[in-house]
Amino acid sequence: MKVLVASHSYIVDLNCEKLRELAHMGHEVTVVVPKRWNPGGVQNRIVEPEPRQEGSFRIVPIANFSQNNQGLLSFGWGIVDLLKTFKPDIIQVEQGSKSLGYAELITLNRLLGGNAKTLFFTWWNLPYEVKFPLSLLEGYNLRHTDGLVVGNQDGANILKDHGYHGPVRVMPQLGVDEGLFCPKEQPQLRQTLAIPDHDFIVGFVGRFVPEKGLVTLFKALETLVNVSWTLVLLGRGPLKEALQNQAQALGIAERIRWIESVSHDQVPDYINLMDTLVLPSETTYEFKTLTSVGWKEQFGHVLIEAMACQVPVIGSDSGEIPYVIDDSGLIFPEGDPMALADRLSQLMQHPEQQQALGKKGYDRAMKHYTNKALATELLAFYEALLTA
Repeated sequence: MKVLVASHSYIVDLNCEKLRELAHMGHEVTVVVPKRWNPGGVQNRIVEPEPRQEGSFRIVPIANFSQNNQGLLSFGWGIVDLLKTFKPDIIQVEQGSKSLGYAELITLNRLLGGNAKTLFFTWWNLPYEVKFPLSLLEGYNLRHTDGLVVGNQDGANILKDHGYHGPVRVMPQLGVDEGLFCPKEQPQLRQTLAIPDHDFIVGFVGRFVPEKGLVTLFKALETLVNVSWTLVLLGRGPLKEALQNQAQALGIAERIRWIESVSHDQVPDYINLMDTLVLPSETTYEFKTLTSVGWKEQFGHVLIEAMACQVPVIGSDSGEIPYVIDDSGLIFPEGDPMALADRLSQLMQHPEQQQALGKKGYDRAMKHYTNKALATELLAFYEALLTA
């Protein structure tokens, strides 16, 4: 099978592991990335990826239009030459339903007489409206979509409302590296952070922003002051100063360890330090885009990283979190500090439950969320489309 995937996401080499696994299964995988791209955020500079060939897996940078807008990203003449020579069986564009680049590849596949099945991937999980001319673009894309890969169940339901009724596979874009994220005790790190030996360590990894629910986590922990615990916060963001002030007001500041930034390879060390990882995300309707309002958790990748480390997880019921955790962790109603305190107390008081959930989460991560597991699932979806 010949698979062509196009996305700015694969400029980052670490993100390519699922597709490498697909190539290792005996298939030819060509990944098209923009020749020049500005990711924005912390890495606010133009990135120019190099072409790479690793057996049947290769990265092909192609000249592009738009250097920082996912929807407007499209490719120059080089994409025509590639389609002519590669002749893919599968074309998957990971830029959403309103992507100009997806429309481009659909059209070129048809004009060049290609027989490839065309798919797209999206994370989008909030209701939205599209007006002219975007409505024409999305309508064209959906009519010519043979299969949809979507990162969450809400996204699948929304696209059904927008008129897509074809095959769907709900799965994340990126898997977890089980070689990096694996169980490993961290006595030295505990000592370095001056955490008492018998403290229960609650952890959070992510952005310090209101929608991540850290205020709720602080309020929950404040009710458990009679229990020995330490909170480890790994991340950064604009809410940090307000959170530090709140911690002082609640009298829990001395129990918190703030870790602003570590390398990706060090993240597993901090997760393995934790007795539980909490993702208390909260749905908000304060954000606005041209087509929609709000935010809710699209997946929560840190959950599967913790599960792979055999660390039990606690998550709110925002967005995709309950589907990711399923019955391998604990869920609480978002924004409810007393319910979160109850879930924390369960693990603090019952180490056997903590151990059982850690093992259950690990088994779930290995079965569903490794890069090999995702590649296997994606391949099965491709094969079903090609034989339909």
